Amino acid sequence: MRLVWKSLDKMRCLRKRSTIPFLGFLITFLLFLNLYIEDGYVLEGDKRQLREASVHPPSSERYAHTFRDLSNFSGTINVTYRYLAGTPLNRKKFLTIGLSSVKRKRGNYLLETIKSIFDQSSYEELKEIVVVVHLADFDLIWCENVVQEITRKFAHHIIAGRLLVIQAPEEFYPSLDGLKRNYNDPEDRVRFRSKQNVDYAFLLNFCTNLSHFYMMLEDDVRCSRNFLTALKKVITSREGSYWVMMEFSKLGYIGKLYHSRDLPRLAHFLLMFYQEMPCDWLLIHFRGLLAQKDVIRFKPSLFQHMGYYSSYKGVENKLKDDDFEEDSIDIPDNPPAGIYTNINVFENYDATKAYSTVDEYFWGKPPSTGDFFVIVFNKSTKISKIRIATGSDDRQSDFLHHGALEVGEKLVGTKKGKQCSSFITLGEFKNGNIEVQDVDHKIGFDIECVRIVVTASQKEWLIIRSISLWTTQPPSQ
Repeated sequence: MRLVWKSLDKMRCLRKRSTIPFLGFLITFLLFLNLYIEDGYVLEGDKRQLREASVHPPSSERYAHTFRDLSNFSGTINVTYRYLAGTPLNRKKFLTIGLSSVKRKRGNYLLETIKSIFDQSSYEELKEIVVVVHLADFDLIWCENVVQEITRKFAHHIIAGRLLVIQAPEEFYPSLDGLKRNYNDPEDRVRFRSKQNVDYAFLLNFCTNLSHFYMMLEDDVRCSRNFLTALKKVITSREGSYWVMMEFSKLGYIGKLYHSRDLPRLAHFLLMFYQEMPCDWLLIHFRGLLAQKDVIRFKPSLFQHMGYYSSYKGVENKLKDDDFEEDSIDIPDNPPAGIYTNINVFENYDATKAYSTVDEYFWGKPPSTGDFFVIVFNKSTKISKIRIATGSDDRQSDFLHHGALEVGEKLVGTKKGKQCSSFITLGEFKNGNIEVQDVDHKIGFDIECVRIVVTASQKEWLIIRSISLWTTQPPSQ
């Protein structure tokens, strides 16, 4: 009996000391199971218990049906979609662009968004994209009218398989009544954002096998010219590096890029926590759970919010992305490479960030004569233009005061890794910057290394803001 009382007393103390609410622990535990445990390792009885614990008690048959297969995050959700216009092609495209749209009380920008996607793409780019519009409103008359407008204006894109319009029927949605009132949001606001999470989940689920990459846009967006070409350059430049989500706009759920293989897990994730918080907050958690700690955001932005009225109650929404550039952007190619420097790096401002096409930079402690920063390509490359910028608006003295730009060949292995044994100087830095045109005409070999050499010591720290390389494109066949 004494042992029993000791055990009870220990449990009471443990409960008092616990700082994690049981419900929070349970949700975290369930999420871990769903994200990291394969379906085959979960016993059937555990699956049933997991399904029951991960959602609120169902209020209808359709609610239970939606969450029937949440224990398998690698598979798609069993939803019977309505095809309102177009059908998927058998061939996988490079990029799917997903839009979810509902009836707005004021203003409707969906047709303008679709038009911008197609108008800002070249004929060659159009061959590599498919646009999927999810009409996520339960007003079937509204949906029918929108489909008629889309069909009339974009018939040739529908026929070519570049545009699909779908709908997930209302009976597949979970209950949108009696939702949790997190953050003191009014009931109608909670209903709106919770339904939006489900709208996106069903859209992601549909798009899983259409392409290699997936881009989420909102239905009130303007695109920059040749945005697909810019996307492809960024993807190529990060070849070999791990990423879950890359951002091409800093606003909302606009311009967020994923590998299509991650869409089933993201769809399940949004469904599991659909009533907890807005979708853009959930995306941050999803990215972190898949071990991408930092935001990877490309600058300038390729997409701009153009809507004046929100889809929630038609309230004014004047948000604009001040990093957006609509005209054709001269995007560098930055072929895959290893980056090395002997300059002392400050904190996490490592060398790779100077070569990245996203908004990052290298920051090092004061360099000395002979210090270097070198890029070693994975394979020899023809370079047409090199542009390097150092310093920043915030720290204007932290630029390269004295330096030279070199290109090299004859790669050899050393104790510190691969390095070129022969270099030619292209020019000197002026006010911390350098740009060299027609490199391929000035150099008689395919380049294997690009090197920045410090030619005089300086007291100031060094920021290398960007290293931009353009390759020589082969002639069109």
